[in-house]
Parts: sequence; C-alpha cells; structure tokens
Amino acid sequence: MEAQAGEPGRDGGVRIDVWLWAARFFRTRALAKQAVDTGKVEVGGQRPKPSRAVRVGDALRVARGEEVFEVEVLGLSDERGPAPVAQRLYRESEASAEAREEARLARRAARDGYRPPEHRPDKRARRLIRALGDIDAS
Repeated sequence: MEAQAGEPGRDGGVRIDVWLWAARFFRTRALAKQAVDTGKVEVGGQRPKPSRAVRVGDALRVARGEEVFEVEVLGLSDERGPAPVAQRLYRESEASAEAREEARLARRAARDGYRPPEHRPDKRARRLIRALGDIDAS
C-alpha cells in the first residue's frame, strides 16, 4: 500500500524521486530520478538513492539548472497536485531564496547589452569567426 497525499507511508516517508516530482521541482518522475542519480539532490549533505524515503523535517539541497534550492520538508505526498498545494510541502530557506535572486540578477546583468544576430552568419562571417577562434589557440 502506497502513501496517500499528505500521509506518510508504512516507513514514515515517501520516495525522494516521487516527492520531488509531487513538489514540482521536476516535470516528470524520470527527471527527478535522473537528478537524484547524478548527484543534483542531497539530503542532509549526503547523496541519496532514488528509493530513499524523505521524511518531514529533512533538509534537501536541489540543483535544477542554474538554480539551487535549499528546502526543509514540511509535508509528504506521492501525488502531483496544483502548484499552491505543492508549495506547502516544503519551505525554502531565506539564504537560498536570496542567493537564487542574486544569481538571477547577475545572469540578467551579464546578458545586458547583448543583441543576438538577426540572421545566420554568411560564408565570409564564418571565416572571420573561425579566424578569431584560431587567435585564442596560439
């Protein structure tokens, strides 16, 4: 028998890959499992297996793309629901939210002034690009 939404299972927890999916950190359970397998998720500073049970009070560190979330588990669910319900399953630390906001602002500042080209480079422009790349190699 599996755990119902909001209820712990027999062992008092829900699989971490299922919880990450239910809490809407990842779009699919397969992506959540892959993130756990590749070390993008930590529980209490340790790399878990996808089958590890998450319990209320656990501290998670979830890296998703360029964002890193440090959250505390407040509730358990093995069913994916609407976003407001999913956001009640965890609480993000203030430091984590501030760090994510600073990183977002830094990325925005880094791309200020950048204008993407209107079209693909032609043959002459590709030669110039290649020539510039050769300068860095020497």
